[in-house]
Amino acid sequence: MTKVTAQMSVSLDGYYAGARHSGDGNWMDSAEAAGFFRITRWVIDARAWRERQGFAGGEQDTNSDIVAETFEAAGAYVMGRRMADGGEVPWGEEPPFRAPVFVVTHRPRQVLMRRGGTSFTYVTDGIASAIEQARAAANGKNVAVAGGGSLVRQVLKAGLLDELELHIVPVVLGTGMRLLDTDLHLADKEAIELTATRVVDTPNVTHLRYTVNGRAALVLDDRGSGTGEPIPVGGDDA
Repeated sequence: MTKVTAQMSVSLDGYYAGARHSGDGNWMDSAEAAGFFRITRWVIDARAWRERQGFAGGEQDTNSDIVAETFEAAGAYVMGRRMADGGEVPWGEEPPFRAPVFVVTHRPRQVLMRRGGTSFTYVTDGIASAIEQARAAANGKNVAVAGGGSLVRQVLKAGLLDELELHIVPVVLGTGMRLLDTDLHLADKEAIELTATRVVDTPNVTHLRYTVNGRAALVLDDRGSGTGEPIPVGGDDA
């Protein structure tokens, strides 16, 4: 069954890149890029990623196996316009996706065809439409929300995400672009509940996979009373 999935590399304090680049100067020299490349170093070192990009070398290890698994599971992708625009030149004529990509945008553009099975369709009528089109194109495989972080949050906020995989890198950035931020618009006593389904630990990154269960009210446990009955937050638990 087709699932909508997202996977992001983040620092220990929850950032997927350094402070957002304003657009002045070279992005590669920015704090955003410095943080991003530190967080994704494990990917760039993986042989499966390098082979997909047409590069030589790389480590054949657990991390490489996870990269290969991620590519294999995806039958279509959804991404934001900023990511698509930023990747258009470096990805070249044969991008690594090898599947249809649906770009969420406010600016229309003709479908961009690339070699290797990759196409970029620019969707102007919202995230739900992009995901629905990706489902239809995925041929039973998963729809992978490729990013950036803002798009992942929007999909999570809309209740459209089935599975979230976080790759936790043992570094503290202190500031930057946070993956899970306040624009999820959760109520004061509301949370998004997840269930951990896989944990894979390596020296330079820990891979955590979750099933997304959706929004739920925050409740206390029985506070040791032995009744087994949850106590509504704000209730009489004295």
